[in-house]
Amino acid sequence: MEASQLKQMKDMERELAQYKKIVAEQALQITVLKDVIEKKL
Repeated sequence: MEASQLKQMKDMERELAQYKKIVAEQALQITVLKDVIEKKL
């Protein structure tokens, strides 16, 4: 594997990790909001 390909792969892995973090945070927010709604109803 060439150096440029390796760098691109590492960059993509870093970007994927950021997206996974965003998805996890949004899932947590949805869970919290559902809990709040259930308690109000």
